[in-house]
Amino acid sequence: MPVDCTHLEQLNCQYAFYFRPEGQPPQLYRNCARFPAASVIKVPVLLAWTVLERKGEVDRVELCCLDDEPQVQGAGLSWLLRSRRLPYQDVLLLMVALSDNLCANLVVQRIGLERLNAIFRQELGLAGTEINRKLMDFEARSRGLDNWITIADAIHLFDLVHNLSPVEKAWIEPILLANQSDHFLKRDIPVDSLDFFHKTGSISGVLHDWGYTRRCDIFLFTQQVKDVPAVLRVFGELGKLMAAS
Repeated sequence: MPVDCTHLEQLNCQYAFYFRPEGQPPQLYRNCARFPAASVIKVPVLLAWTVLERKGEVDRVELCCLDDEPQVQGAGLSWLLRSRRLPYQDVLLLMVALSDNLCANLVVQRIGLERLNAIFRQELGLAGTEINRKLMDFEARSRGLDNWITIADAIHLFDLVHNLSPVEKAWIEPILLANQSDHFLKRDIPVDSLDFFHKTGSISGVLHDWGYTRRCDIFLFTQQVKDVPAVLRVFGELGKLMAAS
C-alpha cells in the first residue's frame, strides 16, 4: 500500500523519504537526490572501520587519546570526561550513540580523510558519499567543504549493514540501537516499544534520520528546512509506519 506523503509534499523544503517493509517493494518519495550528510556520515565512517578491521589495520581494543584532536563540543560529552584514554570501541560507541563530534574526529584522524573516501567508493560502493571536513569545522565549511550523501547511497547502507558478518553485527547493532536521539522518526512511538537501529543528523536547515527495525528499513532526509516544528511533525507521522510494519 502506498504511503500517504501529503504532508511531506506540502513542506517548503527538499526531502527524500524511503520505506521498505519486510517482504514488500520499497517506496521512495523525493524531490532531491543529494544532501549534506550531517551526522549521518558517522554510519559510513563506522562501516569503513569494519573494513579496516577485517584487514587487521585497526583494532577496537586499541587505546585512543581524547586529547589528540581539538576539543570540539556540540553533540556528545567526551570533552568532559576525566578519563582521557578510551578503547576505540568506546570512541565508536560515543560517536554514534551520542553523536559525539570529538570522537568522530578522532576516528577520522585515525583513518584519514583521503583513505575514508577511498573506502567509501572502492570497498563500500558508496559512489556519492564524501567526507571533506571534520565535524564542527566551521572554517572548512565556510570554504565550501562539506560532507555529502546521496539517496542511492543511503539505500545501499542498509544492504551493507544487513550483510555484515554475525561477529560484526554483534558489536555494531548495539551501537546503532543505543542512539539517544529519539526526536525524529521515533518521536511519536511509545517509549521502549520498538527497537530502532538508527543514526540521526542535524545542522542548520538539515534534519535526517536513517535506520531500520527487524521489520523495515526507513529514512527521511530534509534540507533547506525553514519550519522545523512542521518538519518534525512529519517525521513523527512517518515514523509511525515502523510500528505498523
